[in-house]
Amino acid sequence: MLSDNIKKFRKLKKLTQEQTAEKLNVSRQTVSKWESGETIPDIYNCCELAKLYGISLDDLVNEQKFSNINPKGKYIFGIVKIDENNKIIIPKKARKVFNLSKGDKLLMLGDEETGIAIVKSKSLFQFANDILNSREINDNEDDI
Repeated sequence: MLSDNIKKFRKLKKLTQEQTAEKLNVSRQTVSKWESGETIPDIYNCCELAKLYGISLDDLVNEQKFSNINPKGKYIFGIVKIDENNKIIIPKKARKVFNLSKGDKLLMLGDEETGIAIVKSKSLFQFANDILNSREINDNEDDI
């Protein structure tokens, strides 16, 4: 269980055993032994592994369904489907978490390698305005 979790989370973070070992100041062989179940990490190394993987110690050491473990602030809302009217229905939980309601405008972004992202357009426009405002302030400071 612990050995499987160590390996799964390492792969999820796209780290090699060597990279993990370097970050924890242990040998690659030590990480290999943890993953094979030949040895188990001490409590200090378990805490460090949890930090490295961005999970709780509980998630690292306990048997859980791997698909239910999400890093803090990250969500998997399930599969959405394009209906017969070519519309996407956003799951209720997602609408609640992100405070979405009827009439909100969403911006869809896409990248062929990483996929699609949907962003509340109001948030994006506010971010863009903040950038423009900071540039105006910086430009004015240069005049002084």
